[in-house]
Amino acid sequence: MSNKEEKLQPKEIKKKITEESKETLDSLKDKANEIKDSTTEKAVEFKEDATKAFDAAKEKINETFSDENMDKVKEKLVEYSDEAKEKVNEFAEDAEEMFDDVKEKASEFASEAAENLADLAEDAKEEIKEATTKTKSFFQRLFGK
Repeated sequence: MSNKEEKLQPKEIKKKITEESKETLDSLKDKANEIKDSTTEKAVEFKEDATKAFDAAKEKINETFSDENMDKVKEKLVEYSDEAKEKVNEFAEDAEEMFDDVKEKASEFASEAAENLADLAEDAKEEIKEATTKTKSFFQRLFGK
């Protein structure tokens, strides 16, 4: 403590402390009010920006889901659905033609195979008959009978 403070009386010290405390409190209040005002200003700006963004998004959503756009979407769905049905029908026709071709080829192959098997069986029968005759003749000559 300085000499001056030592000479102050308790009432004067109390008065001085009270005045300094008031000044400090007033200073803190001013700063708090400045922060409050700044925060309020920023909140208002944020609210305005958020409102603008919300309104823009709402407008885009309404535009996207407008009756006109929904009608366009429905038209496209019908168009694509019709195209898909047409393609499926074409595919079914092509598949049926291919199946008929395969069935015809299989039938031809089976007929040819049956003919060839009959011919082969006839040839084999003749070959076996000839081999039997030759074998019989060979054994007769071999054993002299």
